Amino acid sequence: MSVTWEECGWQRLATGVGRCRLPGWDCTTGLVVGEGTALLVDAGSSLEEGARLRAQAEELSGHRVTHLALTHPHFDHVLGTAAFAGAEVFGAVGVDTVMGGRHGREELRGDAVRQGLDERLAEEAADALVPPRHLVSGEWTLDLGGGRQVLLANVGPGHTAHDLAVLVPGSPEVVFCGDLVEESGEPQAGPDAVPSQWPAALDRLLALGGEDALYVPGHGAVVDAAFVRRQRDELAARFGVSR
Repeated sequence: MSVTWEECGWQRLATGVGRCRLPGWDCTTGLVVGEGTALLVDAGSSLEEGARLRAQAEELSGHRVTHLALTHPHFDHVLGTAAFAGAEVFGAVGVDTVMGGRHGREELRGDAVRQGLDERLAEEAADALVPPRHLVSGEWTLDLGGGRQVLLANVGPGHTAHDLAVLVPGSPEVVFCGDLVEESGEPQAGPDAVPSQWPAALDRLLALGGEDALYVPGHGAVVDAAFVRRQRDELAARFGVSR
């Protein structure tokens, strides 16, 4: 790599693994570098933001982004997808129905505008949206070359009906959680959340990463397993879910 993670405004988490906290909604994007490959976790909130992420990822990895994993279908995580032409796009089973249909695109556009994204940028990104071609129903192992494998796991429903986590084995292991975990504020439960299943989804995250993993929230600072357990218990109490 010709530049450091910090020079690009990214936080290095492990060898070849890092994340960036984006301005505006403090949304996290992750990057996993393989041999001649690069996996981006979430695509940003607009084509403009997606293009910036692609340029940074290419500078850090030394090659183009070859894979894109979408943790869930909310505008701040998916509206940049069209900026990654040629990438293999992954998501949880069912996410294609949200991103591929006219109604789903309009909902994403409308939500983005309500949250403050410029209407022109929102419409441009929604019109160009690229739904995942590869749909994960259980677990899917990606071989990124050079001995690096990444596990995509359909751990939802919870924050949405289509929550995907990304586990990067190593020392330490890194788990990209999407908005199943939030550190910078109380987890947001919109109309597409499945509160009764959310604590169980966090149990699956904990089983996936284990006690010593780094857990990367969709918003906020990196946390540990104890934080995820506390948030699981708080969500169970908040939504009246029996443990």
